[in-house]
Amino acid sequence: MSVTLRGLEDGDLQRIMDWRMDPEITRYMNTNPKLTLEGQRRWLEGIRQNPDVRYWMIRVEGQEAGVINLTGLSRPDGVLGWAYYVGEKRLRSLKTALSLEMSLYDYIFGELGKKALVGDIFTLNRGVIQLHLLCGSQILEEKKAHVCKEGVWYDVTFMGITRERWEQIRGQKRYEKILFPPV
Repeated sequence: MSVTLRGLEDGDLQRIMDWRMDPEITRYMNTNPKLTLEGQRRWLEGIRQNPDVRYWMIRVEGQEAGVINLTGLSRPDGVLGWAYYVGEKRLRSLKTALSLEMSLYDYIFGELGKKALVGDIFTLNRGVIQLHLLCGSQILEEKKAHVCKEGVWYDVTFMGITRERWEQIRGQKRYEKILFPPV
């Protein structure tokens, strides 16, 4: 498995837009957006100007596969949010997912010196919740009927991991290290 990350480029916008509007991806997200290429250009320019976020293109075996991001980089409490998806179904694997998540922990706690990483997942997305638990995240809270999307209410599970917890369990984890380059 060869997984690399790089900053987003203008040429990625159509692909990202297609992934982000794919019903298989959006069914686990808070929104079902109707995106345009011009809107994507504004979005990319906005994140390039925003010191609070970082986005990377996930590449598997040299092919663009998905997007991973961090939010909250300027928060004084050192707590970051994150999200990712692999839009190319044929490039999805448990090994890639485990390596991405645990390498992200190494990056935010080791290189950035942050305190905690948190995220929210639709509770019906049991596979991703199990993945986060395998990596060391813990369930912080479950909220019933927390997100309304197109008239349907969804339960949301909030998960997180602290730097202290990662330092305690890291030696027990086996994964291929993925480097997070500057963007």
